[in-house]
Amino acid sequence: MSVTYIEAIRLAQESLLREDPRVFIYGQDIGTFGGAFKATKGLKEEFPGRVLDAPISEDAMIGLAVGAAIEGMRPIIEIQFADFSLVGFNQVVNQAGSHFFRTGVPVPLTVRLPSGGTPGSGPFHSQCLESLYAHYPGIVVLTPATVDDAYSMLREAVSIDDPVIYCEHKFLYRWLKAPVIGNEVLPVGKARITRPGKHATVVAYSAMVHEAVRAAERLHEDGGWDIEVVDLRSVKPLDIDTVLASVARTGRLLAVAEDFPWGGVAAEVVSRVVADGFHLLDAPPMRLNARDTPIPYHPRLWAAHRPTPESICDSLRKLLSF
Repeated sequence: MSVTYIEAIRLAQESLLREDPRVFIYGQDIGTFGGAFKATKGLKEEFPGRVLDAPISEDAMIGLAVGAAIEGMRPIIEIQFADFSLVGFNQVVNQAGSHFFRTGVPVPLTVRLPSGGTPGSGPFHSQCLESLYAHYPGIVVLTPATVDDAYSMLREAVSIDDPVIYCEHKFLYRWLKAPVIGNEVLPVGKARITRPGKHATVVAYSAMVHEAVRAAERLHEDGGWDIEVVDLRSVKPLDIDTVLASVARTGRLLAVAEDFPWGGVAAEVVSRVVADGFHLLDAPPMRLNARDTPIPYHPRLWAAHRPTPESICDSLRKLLSF
């Protein structure tokens, strides 16, 4: 038996519903249908009245959840695709994100965003919006890359008194598996050294962690390079201390992210390392993002659009040549 990434999300929601009567789930087709990706399969029958189908209005969905959270509930909102959350963007950043600052009343709201690309998904079902939400104060942004984190970070998200954007990567849903849940639990805001190394540091998150590990293994086989891979786990808060400690060991930095390059998470990581750890660098830091174009439908074009083990290896070879 093994547990997939999407099953870990379903199990986390099941445990939250069982343990806390304040928790309810609201989203489109999440009841009888079980959600677009079956993350709520069977939960309506087990918890009647607390797994609720929503109208096709993300603005209304998040607005309802903000009000419920203000009144003491702990809502989980499922958005079918991260891209669609932009319809409710005002409710998240202007209402939920600023409410505690304005009133002293917390808004413990969790918004699940199925994020990132898959072959054939195209420009309206493939975006990574974590850097956009992280721009706004008062919002926590989580990006789990493992089955353990998919489970434990969703549970922790619901316990946080601030609004949380929980970015779950669709590409990992059924591909990523673990024999059990709970091998390693780290708190939100703490990065993980996924692969130790000494020649260069790759900072990544979400699905890009696995692509970075594949690239590191290829470079080790081809040239004996030991590449350290840091999984940020959360974009906001950002564990820059773990990143700086890694760069201190390796002297080189490549930040990898699937989102667009302008003003993204990779740019923030590079900026923070240059500002706080310039003296640690033996080479100019680099970043690798998706291309600055809308995301293509064709699977081959999609694969060429985002960072891959091949493009990560190419970037690392340039970095190691300094």
